[in-house]
Amino acid sequence: MNAPAHRLIKLTAQPAGTPATDHPKPERLVRGNPLRETWNRVDAALPAGQVFCGVWRCEPGRWRIAMGETERELFTVLLGRCRVHDALGGFEEVGPGEGLYIPPGFAGEFEVLEHLTKTYMIAE
Repeated sequence: MNAPAHRLIKLTAQPAGTPATDHPKPERLVRGNPLRETWNRVDAALPAGQVFCGVWRCEPGRWRIAMGETERELFTVLLGRCRVHDALGGFEEVGPGEGLYIPPGFAGEFEVLEHLTKTYMIAE
């Protein structure tokens, strides 16, 4: 469900409708095989790319991630807790009311510690 560009869009921890579901690709799995649910509310073209915005929910697990050279994400945790690990062994842990920006070209791992619900905005 994508809203018209001129409308305000409210994101909640309990979104309406049926989410798109998937699992991490097998070659990216580190631990578990978590079900991921996505309620994408914005899919809009930018002058030089695309923007996606919505609500994402996931079971505990861990997998490798790699942002494209122009892809970046800002997310805010509503419920649960996660860690984003960088390639050098560091990480940031994020919980309710906290957000994290993942820059273009980032490579590392995403770990869901507790069943997670977050809002996100991804720009490419």
